[in-house]
Amino acid sequence: GGISLNTSNESLFNELASHGYIVFSIAHHYHSIVSKDLQGNLVWINRTYLHELSTENPRDNPENSVRLYNKWMTLRTGDIHFVIEHAKLKAANHDSSFDYSLIDLDKIGVVGHSLGGSAALCAGKSNTDIKAVIALESPYMCDILGVDTGAFIIDDTPLLVPVLNIYSDSTFNQLSNMPQYEQNHRLLLDDTHNTSHSHIQGTGHFSLTDLALTSPLLTRLFNGFKSTQDAKDVLYQINRESLAFLEQHLKHD
Repeated sequence: GGISLNTSNESLFNELASHGYIVFSIAHHYHSIVSKDLQGNLVWINRTYLHELSTENPRDNPENSVRLYNKWMTLRTGDIHFVIEHAKLKAANHDSSFDYSLIDLDKIGVVGHSLGGSAALCAGKSNTDIKAVIALESPYMCDILGVDTGAFIIDDTPLLVPVLNIYSDSTFNQLSNMPQYEQNHRLLLDDTHNTSHSHIQGTGHFSLTDLALTSPLLTRLFNGFKSTQDAKDVLYQINRESLAFLEQHLKHD
């Protein structure tokens, strides 16, 4: 997500791993709250990035939003591509630090929440190694090409890989009113593409992460309202739908 840790959806990682998936979780340096470099030193979130997130407004300054979306997506998709290439190289070299031969390099899926989901959608459009994408309440930032008379120019070319979009009450009924979610709204109305949609009612944006388990108070604060669904039930539904989607498009296609 925009401000999170690489353990923010650990319950989903465990669910997928328990069904035979090998899961890599990316800690984006300077975007994650905190991560570690190769020497074990802590790398904290960048203050400039925090300011960008807190002040970005697609209605008031769409040109600035496009600039920031490009900047954020370049960093995050670069990290995703790097991890995939790293795994491919390790597998080819029979690296002994981990049995990379267990990975089926023809069946790679990418999952992300919020800004992380936007990066997953971007990577799914540019990296042919990716065969499925799951986005937990994420705008299609890479489909926003520019601005014309105050409105976003949208690339309406859909992803060629299957996509599962999961939404909470924070956005689902407001997609048509949120400029950054215009492509999401278009795809929701057009069922001709290989895109699935799920709305988990009674939840907010941060309820789609494990924060709902570790800190219900912060989750309510960040969401701006109290969820009416139990946190465990929500995460169970996300895990079940995500697993079914990947089983269909990675294991059985």
